[in-house]
Amino acid sequence: MVGGRVCRRSYLCLSRCGTGVHGHMRAALLTALFEGACGEDGRRAVESLARSLGLEVGASVVEIAEAAREPARREAVREWGKRLAGLLADEPTVAGAVAAAMERHAPGSGAAWYGGDHCDFRGGIFLREAIGVQVVIEFGGAAAAPEALASLPPRPGGFTGRDGETAELLRALGGSAAVLVSAVSGLGGIGKTALAVETAHLACGQGWFPGGVLFVDLHGYDEEPVTADQALQSLLRALGVQPEQLPVRADDRASLYRSVLAERGRERGAVLVLADNASSPEQVRALLPGDDRHRVLVTSRDRLTQLGARLVPLDQLTPEHARGLLDLALRTASPEDSRVADDVDAAGRLARLCGHLPLALQIAAALLVEDPGMTIAELTHELAASRDRLAQLDDGERSVRAAFDLSYRRLPLGQARLLRLLALAPGPEVSDEVVAALVGVKAPPLAELRALARAHLVDRGSGHGWWRLHDLVREFGAGVVAGDAGLSEEGEVARERVMGLYHRTVSDADERLRWLPGKAEPDRFADREEALEWCDGERAGLVAAVSWGREVRFAEVAVRLAECLGEYLAWRRYFDDWITVSDAARKAAQRVGDQVGEAGAWTSLGLALQEVGKAGESIDAHGRCRELFHSAGYPLGEAMAWNNLGLALAEVKRKSEAIDALLRSRDLYQAAGDRQREAVAWNNLGLAHWEARRVDESIDAHSRALELCQAVGDSLGEARACNNLGLAMEEAGRVEDAVEAYGTAAEIFGKFEDWYRAALALQNLAIVHENARRLTDARIHWLRAADAFARANASTEAAQVRAQAKALE
Repeated sequence: MVGGRVCRRSYLCLSRCGTGVHGHMRAALLTALFEGACGEDGRRAVESLARSLGLEVGASVVEIAEAAREPARREAVREWGKRLAGLLADEPTVAGAVAAAMERHAPGSGAAWYGGDHCDFRGGIFLREAIGVQVVIEFGGAAAAPEALASLPPRPGGFTGRDGETAELLRALGGSAAVLVSAVSGLGGIGKTALAVETAHLACGQGWFPGGVLFVDLHGYDEEPVTADQALQSLLRALGVQPEQLPVRADDRASLYRSVLAERGRERGAVLVLADNASSPEQVRALLPGDDRHRVLVTSRDRLTQLGARLVPLDQLTPEHARGLLDLALRTASPEDSRVADDVDAAGRLARLCGHLPLALQIAAALLVEDPGMTIAELTHELAASRDRLAQLDDGERSVRAAFDLSYRRLPLGQARLLRLLALAPGPEVSDEVVAALVGVKAPPLAELRALARAHLVDRGSGHGWWRLHDLVREFGAGVVAGDAGLSEEGEVARERVMGLYHRTVSDADERLRWLPGKAEPDRFADREEALEWCDGERAGLVAAVSWGREVRFAEVAVRLAECLGEYLAWRRYFDDWITVSDAARKAAQRVGDQVGEAGAWTSLGLALQEVGKAGESIDAHGRCRELFHSAGYPLGEAMAWNNLGLALAEVKRKSEAIDALLRSRDLYQAAGDRQREAVAWNNLGLAHWEARRVDESIDAHSRALELCQAVGDSLGEARACNNLGLAMEEAGRVEDAVEAYGTAAEIFGKFEDWYRAALALQNLAIVHENARRLTDARIHWLRAADAFARANASTEAAQVRAQAKALE
């Protein structure tokens, strides 16, 4: 996985261990490598190797390696490897010369230098390593693949002591005893993710997963873990499925995921899915491929026996390996650091106090690296004297808390405060903007964030400007806050700042999404795309923040935040999140006796339930909303509830009840003088009449709605009225009037980028043309409808209308 591409990898590995070959690479690259990197000496090395093996200079790597398998010629290859290692080690500017030579030997090859030890050749890669006598040349030429298939994290630094578990996982992934799912389990901080990532890199190095690697962190032990469906959507997007192509129904998304994986398997080969930090089988089941050529690797604190997986429990490191990890970490920072070797007994005691857990050991090592003058015995004494430790969850957990506590107490005041506040942030990751709000400053404290990252207390998130905490560090920070009344109040105030930021910004985004020409421009966002992009980035945190409403202190603002989120979640068709947010807001409003807020939450819940096909529950929600608004003496709210109830009743064909509810809504809006909402009621009433085959009444109602929308300047309302008027006109046999109405609706919806409704209008146009035997026009509008559905994240509908267009070819 390199350069954002999935590579078909080819290797020429020359080492004391022998030679291995996968794939092929032509000698032009080899010759360029030697001429470019090593000059005349390199050219002579190539020629000498070829002659010693009895091959032509233009021989391919495969031919060279196959020859090297013969005992009589193996020594020549080894000597060549030693020579190459020396030549490359002495040449720090290898890349530029190689790129120039490649252009001579393979014009147009597109060699490009990115710095460090990587020279990219159109999706291939040359890795320079001179470790002993080992030289690895790697080349790939697959077509570009989705960026996220290169999402496997880097190989973990300081990985040691897991040879047995690594071998077992490799057997499960690609050996004769291979299985579909392998699950690594163990205590938090035990090194599960490091083992899984290291093994994945080794498996990819063997060429077992040419289709790529999908990595997803499920945050299973967070307060708001990633749901199976959220993970599924993330992986689908990683596989190249655009947001607008995602089906609405969760089971359809699961089917699409399996289909896309199967297709990728056929075209590119096996894919490895690495699901990190799962807390239950339910989080993982939807991610299992249907094609058994693929493999799934899961990490969890729990033994996920229900998955039928190869279980690989991970225990603490042995004392020897724990000391080795400390020594490796110190020598990586400074090769001359011999503190572990100088005091092996103290290093052993330190390892025991860290519970032999890799995470705790690395934190302890970071403390030693930060203070080169500190002896291991001194650090061990401080750690042993610490009394504030994590509650013991399993063997060794107390020592992890001691390491965290000691690391925390050694932080400067600003860094310590930042760590505490980061532990309170909603969502699995936190943006620079939210960090600034937590701390109460205008700009994020980047220097302090980087210092915490160096101390292994904060990790960089999935993108630039995003940060995350290991879940144990988050628990530690939250525990520190909870254990001190003064810090608790500071934390509550910080959370209030985050809620204030979220509410203000989402309110601005909501205003932008609802903006109509002629109204004042919102301040924060220049256009809808900017508003949507911000909400997309913060979505997990926003949803989690609404759940803070279970605390009385945050209940009121949580209700308002949920209300502002409704338009965004509906626009993006995140209906599951909309249901979650609305239900949390409903409970928060109940908690503080906010009757109007509760009614509004019931409204949102009813609309979201209706979108996912739960009409019965939607009717109940709108009924409860109506009762609350009536009890509160809020006629406009009651009118809205009658309107939504009428729509839900119409959905289940309770036609007369639907008409009655919509008439009540219309009358209440008329009495209040709210012409825009009266138009909405007229429009929906027209639909109910149309469903009941009362065509004349339907035309009258939609015409009245259209007049009112035009009078108040509601363009989107005008488009809805036109589309529905077209239905009634078509039913009455007024074909040309229907075509005109549908066309107007599609045009207006398109201007507002309301692609789902634009698609419905275009679909209606296609139907009326097809019924009139205007097949060319019908096909054109079917295809336009398919494009609009795709833009609206409605892939199922898009596929259906494409099939309609194909049938007319």
